[in-house]
Amino acid sequence: MLQIESPKPASKSFALFNLGFRPFFLLATGFGAFSMLVWLSIYVHGNHALLNSKLPAVWWHAHEMVFAYSIAVISGFLLTAVGNWTNYPMPKGRSLIALVVLWLLARILPFTPFEQAIEMMAIADLLFMLALATAIFIPIFRTKQWTQMPIVFKVLLMSASNVLFYAALLGYVPTEMVYWGIYSGFYLIISLLMMMGRRVIPFFIERGVANAPIELTNRKWLDISSLFLFLAFLIVEVFTHYSTISELIAAALFILHAIRLRDWYDHGIWKKAMLWVLYVGYSFIVLGFALKAVTSLLGLSPWIAVHAFAAGGIGMITTGMMARVALGHTGHNVQEPPKTVSYIFALILLGAFVRVIFPMIFPAEYYSAVIGASQLCWVAGFSLFVFVYAPILSKPRIDQPFG
Repeated sequence: MLQIESPKPASKSFALFNLGFRPFFLLATGFGAFSMLVWLSIYVHGNHALLNSKLPAVWWHAHEMVFAYSIAVISGFLLTAVGNWTNYPMPKGRSLIALVVLWLLARILPFTPFEQAIEMMAIADLLFMLALATAIFIPIFRTKQWTQMPIVFKVLLMSASNVLFYAALLGYVPTEMVYWGIYSGFYLIISLLMMMGRRVIPFFIERGVANAPIELTNRKWLDISSLFLFLAFLIVEVFTHYSTISELIAAALFILHAIRLRDWYDHGIWKKAMLWVLYVGYSFIVLGFALKAVTSLLGLSPWIAVHAFAAGGIGMITTGMMARVALGHTGHNVQEPPKTVSYIFALILLGAFVRVIFPMIFPAEYYSAVIGASQLCWVAGFSLFVFVYAPILSKPRIDQPFG
């Protein structure tokens, strides 16, 4: 069990391990840039020797976008937010470093030639997921905030998806189940982002637009129907071959979430980068459902809908949330972010647009160039994030409190 340390006076110059969002947001964005450079080298130049031979490159890319990048962002958010919700101390100092080491070890091992590298990767990765679930469960349990337990359950479900991936990769279950592990984890990430987005996006817009005060709508019937429809979509899409049914459910989810986008809209968002990035990111999730619904009808590649969810939805929402949380929890004014933040968001948006839209309009012979351009936008966006936010994340709060 993780040792939860009592707060200590902040270092005068170094605060990277004061709270979970600090190292994990930096790791997520740094790894986001690095892993995409590796994937660019493999995809465009065929440098498959970069990875351990037991882990196919396409599986590594898919797995690490879900269980490395996305989980790092979620870890940073939850290891911070749960402490705020419960007023209970969260891992910091040595406990937080232990979590970071486990996460890093799982990322490094695929690049080593050790015979048991993938087995060791699995152990480190699954121990990290278990430690994360424990770290957020303890405060919720101790403070009896049972309404927050769905967060713990989703982390445990993502852990189960990761177990399934490694079990298939290492030959304990049929290899085809690699797909189950990756895509169940992927859609759980989408569900978590939709749940968090429902909580925070209208809240941020209401308080962030420069217009007169507004009150946005969240419809209870839409929340409930969306929840059950998405559960049905996940089960049918991942675990069955009934593509027609999953496409029909996706069409229904598109309609529901398009209504939600309309309910949240205010023209004032376009004046605030911290607002439009979240709104546009959620819009990509809605676009993902639309593209999924017409994949068979229009003969589209299934990867187009997947990357609308991933590069657009996950990429933009997580970047926007990291940028906002990092400022707010270090004492900076989220209403006046660094000017470079707009360029970060624009690069991630451009990468998503190129990856999702261009393959539908450019001839097939340009496909590799399109993918490469999208990858370079992602690398540039996250590299700029690291450059801008590394000092913010590693230095103490500007308003003195520990955190």
